[in-house]
This record gives sequence, C-alpha cells and structure tokens, in this order.
Amino acid sequence: MADDSHRLVIVRHAKSAWPDGVPDEKRPLNKRGRRDAPAVGRWLRKRIGRPRAVVCSPAARTRETWALVADELGKAPDPVFDKRVYEASARKLLAVVRDLPDGVGPAVLIGHNPGLADLVELLTGKSPEMKTSAIAVLDVAGSWADARPGGAELVEYATPRG
Repeated sequence: MADDSHRLVIVRHAKSAWPDGVPDEKRPLNKRGRRDAPAVGRWLRKRIGRPRAVVCSPAARTRETWALVADELGKAPDPVFDKRVYEASARKLLAVVRDLPDGVGPAVLIGHNPGLADLVELLTGKSPEMKTSAIAVLDVAGSWADARPGGAELVEYATPRG
C-alpha cells in the first residue's frame, strides 16, 4: 500500500434468511450465513489484521455479520451503525467513506448490494461479484475526504466460506 493511501475493506453481509412477515431491515442471517461470517473474520485476521474503524448498516443481517466477524478478530473496534449504508447507492456510500476519520485505517464498510458492488466499480473501475460474505480490499489514494471515482485500486477480492 502506498504511504499516501488508506485501506478500505468492503464486506457484503453474510447470507440472510427470508422469514415470512419480517421486514427487510430485520431479516437475520440463515444457517449458512452464521457459518460464513466467522470465515470472513478469519480471512480478515490473516490478510488485513485488525481494522481501526468499522461502519455498518443498521440492518439486522449486517449487525449479526459484524458480531460474528468481530469474534474472530480479537480486539475489534466498536462499529458505527450508519443509516446511510442501508439501501445506499454508490454515491451515498462514497459520502460515508469520505466521512471516515482521516488517518484511520484499515476501515471496514459492511453493507448490501447493489450499492457495495457499485461502490467498488465507482472507485476502481473493476466489477468483482459481491456475493454474500464477499470482501473487496481497496487502496484509496489520498485522504478519506479525497476519495473519488477512479481513485482506488482493487488489491484483493475473496468470498470466504465456513
């Protein structure tokens, strides 16, 4: 990673259930999701280390994903649950990234598709398939506030499974 860049780790929530009568934002993880989320945490521990900041959608499935990921990281930071991340467009997610505290990294953003996939494409020009539990690791040039379309490099992509 270049000295003048910040590492952004974009994580799509693990696989969720679709229980009848449950509003979208309250949908929990299903069995596979509860198995895959810890695998995401193990991958992050080995490949990225401990994040310094976490911004997470307030939806139940993203909260549950982060809790299971954090269990694998040891001393994980407390997440910021940001309503802007739920059902967000790439542009809205870019605003969330720009609001990260400067000098803090690596930072993890946990959310939903299609916004996350669109954000990766907006920042890097690449289009990895952001399946559930997918991770895209980006190096963002300059400060968080300066994050811009085309201003990042996709350095790693994975979809860990439990």
